[in-house]
Amino acid sequence: MISKDTTKVFALAIPAALKHLVDILQVLIDMLMVGSISAAALAAVGMSMQFMMIINVLMTLYVVGGNAFISRFIGSGRKKRASALLFSLSILAIALAVIVTAVGYFGSESFYSLMGASGDVVALGGAYFKILSLGIVVMFLDNLFYNALSAAGDTKSSLYIKLLSAALNGFLNYVLIFGHFGFEAMGVEGAAIATVIAYTFNVVASLLLIKKQNSKLGFVPIMRKNDIVRSIKVGYSAALDRGISSLSFLFFVSIITMYGTTQLAGYQVGLRIEGIAFMPGFGFAIAAMALVGQNIGAKDYDKAYDMGVIAGRIAYVFMGSVGVVMILFPEFLVSFFTHDKLTILVASQYLILVGLAQIPLAIMFVYSSALRGAGATKTTMRINVGSLWVFRVIPSYIAYKMGYGVIVIFIIMNVETLIKGVIYSYIYKTRRWLYTKV
Repeated sequence: MISKDTTKVFALAIPAALKHLVDILQVLIDMLMVGSISAAALAAVGMSMQFMMIINVLMTLYVVGGNAFISRFIGSGRKKRASALLFSLSILAIALAVIVTAVGYFGSESFYSLMGASGDVVALGGAYFKILSLGIVVMFLDNLFYNALSAAGDTKSSLYIKLLSAALNGFLNYVLIFGHFGFEAMGVEGAAIATVIAYTFNVVASLLLIKKQNSKLGFVPIMRKNDIVRSIKVGYSAALDRGISSLSFLFFVSIITMYGTTQLAGYQVGLRIEGIAFMPGFGFAIAAMALVGQNIGAKDYDKAYDMGVIAGRIAYVFMGSVGVVMILFPEFLVSFFTHDKLTILVASQYLILVGLAQIPLAIMFVYSSALRGAGATKTTMRINVGSLWVFRVIPSYIAYKMGYGVIVIFIIMNVETLIKGVIYSYIYKTRRWLYTKV
């Protein structure tokens, strides 16, 4: 018989995982539509995602700390204080968005030039990112509202909103990119407009949801300086973690790039397929963060600990099952993305190896999120950054210089995942992170 705690974990995790799937599908559909225009258009939109990775670091600054405190306030029955913090963080998000919008709008073409893009990609990318920059404010607010609702224990409503906005985004892409129903074909600019409108829909729908009388979270127009400062202190370590980890990831990808186009293509295809396996892990990580934070707020530390354990166990069963499929049918999975034999070989090798690492990856996902829910972001930063450089980036570079093949790089990557999973498992079991002062 399924326990109440397990039911709670599933109730939060499944909608979060499905929303993550819709996010992935929306990006794929966008890329397919834009790719039908030209290779330059596809490159322009694809490169913009690299810029958004940097911008996401800023979102982490207020989202992770906000998550930790909102879940605690909800858990301790202080809905008014949680709602006041959400209002304060919304003002902060808008202020940061104004700065990012100005930089993005006036520097869009320069970003593409600095990345070494060709002239046509610079022109298309500049036009695309200028429009996207004007929507940064709704992107910042959408991210904040989704995470705040998740921290309050509501992931289902966000899934429904996302399903509607994804459908809206796809329809507007069709209308504005190609020019239908009397509209002029706008190409990449149409794609950018569709994206901004979809995010605006998310924000409006979330606001209406939050303002409902029976909502788990609301808006209270009170600015508590102390809560804002505490949230940023927690979020600062998470943002630094994300920034350095993103940089580390770029270094790692550059090492694979040195092996050649086929190896890079195989890695990218394998990574896309692995992204599907991330879905249950992502969902249970969101559940762990919310439920751990809520129970710490209620001073029930044993239950907070147990919630993370339950989420972790379910996550590694789901991700481990997906890993078995990767190991048994790698060529079949890769064939949906490419028919090049060498790329299929490299991608299949990658999938077999990451299939073996899905259980430690699930532990890493859930336990790191549980620690963040408790406000222990300095601990997660040290583990993530230290592990990436000591056990992945540096050994990979040495292996490349020594002449080993790309499969050795994939093995190193998975050994690092295993080590990180063991470290998180050990840290989690100490329980010291439960009493993090924030």
